[in-house]
Amino acid sequence: MTRIDYTNIAREGLWKNNPALVQILGLCPLLAVTNSVVNGLGLGLATLLTLVLSNTTVSLIRHYVRPEVRIPVFVLVIASIVTAIELAMHAYFHELYLILGIFIPLIVTNCTIIARAESFASKNPVGPAFFDGLMMGLGFAAVLVVLGAMREILGSGTLLANAHLMFGEAARDFAITVIDDYRGFLLAILPPGAFIGLGLLIALKNVIDARRARRLQAQAAPAPAARLGSPAA
Repeated sequence: MTRIDYTNIAREGLWKNNPALVQILGLCPLLAVTNSVVNGLGLGLATLLTLVLSNTTVSLIRHYVRPEVRIPVFVLVIASIVTAIELAMHAYFHELYLILGIFIPLIVTNCTIIARAESFASKNPVGPAFFDGLMMGLGFAAVLVVLGAMREILGSGTLLANAHLMFGEAARDFAITVIDDYRGFLLAILPPGAFIGLGLLIALKNVIDARRARRLQAQAAPAPAARLGSPAA
């Protein structure tokens, strides 16, 4: 039996193969609703829950689904889960549900979810499938929250505005005014601002990866040189 490397699964989902920054999947809701932290967090958590539940369910039924019908079955599983999440949000987070609107049911079409069901969950036991969904969901949600924070600060000068939509009336005081008497930067909260913000995040990740690769290469380079320059015994 192949040993499952949970550290590698976490690294893939959170950084190395991040759905938004590397796979560039699920961009429609990512770009559309991330004009604030709360909106990004709401959609991110809904997507994370869908990934975890769909991966777990697909792994549980993987031995009972014939190969020729696996994709329709996976889509049916994902659609059922998203419908349940949509109804729960409608009941318990109604105002946030109205803001996110059509992008909650559109989670069904998120390529990341069907891709993880097909490429990982359908080939692995429940534990690794659950963990893979969790890490991929966390990676995707983190990008939504960071992008939402960038756009909210630049666009409105605030952070965590309307937190009560997710955390209840007690969270009205969570809002932070980052820039006083700020008139706002309209581009940041419009769709072009989302594209620019995501591009900057992708560029930042690429810079970090390139610097890390150069550092590892520099650390490995002296070893062969030392062996070549050593005197013969």
